[in-house]
Amino acid sequence: MTSSHKPPEIFLSMPHACSYLPGRTATSLFLDPRQPLDSRQYAGFMRLGFRRSGDLVYRPHCRDCNACIPVRIPVNRFRPDRGQRRAWNRNQDLSVIAHPPVFRQEHFELYQRYQSARHPGGGMDDPDPQKYLNFLGARHIHTVFYEFRLNRRLLGVAVTDILPDGLSAVYTFFDPDEKRRALGVQAVLWQIEHARERQLPWLYLGYWIRECPKMSYKGHYHPLEAFLQGHWVQLDKFPRTLGP
Repeated sequence: MTSSHKPPEIFLSMPHACSYLPGRTATSLFLDPRQPLDSRQYAGFMRLGFRRSGDLVYRPHCRDCNACIPVRIPVNRFRPDRGQRRAWNRNQDLSVIAHPPVFRQEHFELYQRYQSARHPGGGMDDPDPQKYLNFLGARHIHTVFYEFRLNRRLLGVAVTDILPDGLSAVYTFFDPDEKRRALGVQAVLWQIEHARERQLPWLYLGYWIRECPKMSYKGHYHPLEAFLQGHWVQLDKFPRTLGP
């Protein structure tokens, strides 16, 4: 599946503290980072429930927990709820501008503000620009930084991978003082519309975790598909079989 036609090796991480559920231990499968994937190859692993952080492609693989559920939105069947429609209408004064995944001081300062306000002490507020780019970018995957601007003022950035069969919402950061705008919701809605414009069927959202507030919001988008037991199925058909 790489340019040398050799499938990347898959490793199991050492046990470590879970980033999402306090008091739990996690392990992950990850692909050999010495064999980087391009967008087409990465899309194949996305369909198997993998995700990336920088160049590291991984999937949770915990012995006694199945709380992390890969999810995606089928863009042509998605229907916003009332709150999502309000957020969409409230943000129609924003413009969206695409940029390549390179360092921009304005982006980085907004990222730092967001981390300090939303995830203090979470380990992602490191003031190192290179770590910031290593986290959001990837060497061989088509990634775009979509700016959300009110006139000349930067309000948010949605980091998005462009794949052959969909978009992947890598990470979104935004002005923490603009709570009324629900900029996180707006970013997801915009990516859904952008996938539809590109005639791509899916928006991949990463992992839904019912017990983790910063990850459970993904369940508010309907219909939502989940990767379970080797198949993509509609999430709301299996509400009692998921989670730890």
